[in-house]
Amino acid sequence: MAISRAQAGKQTKNAPGKVKKVMKEFKSGKLKSGGSGKKVTNKKQAIAIALSEAGLSKPKKASAGGRMPKAKCRNGIAMRGKTRGVVV
Repeated sequence: MAISRAQAGKQTKNAPGKVKKVMKEFKSGKLKSGGSGKKVTNKKQAIAIALSEAGLSKPKKASAGGRMPKAKCRNGIAMRGKTRGVVV
């Protein structure tokens, strides 16, 4: 599995072996998801699990506000002059 340059600096000694091990589990049909314990059948999901276990997955960005979801606007939660995230 190729690792991008951005991730190359953060790579630990055991990361490639961990990814290889998890992908081998997926191919043999023994890889299970964390919470539910169901078998993983999607290759993209298996890659995500492998990168996560190897410590190569990117941390989630904290949201910086942005637009307000439509549901909140419809339910009357949009307050203080905001309409669908745009200040009126």
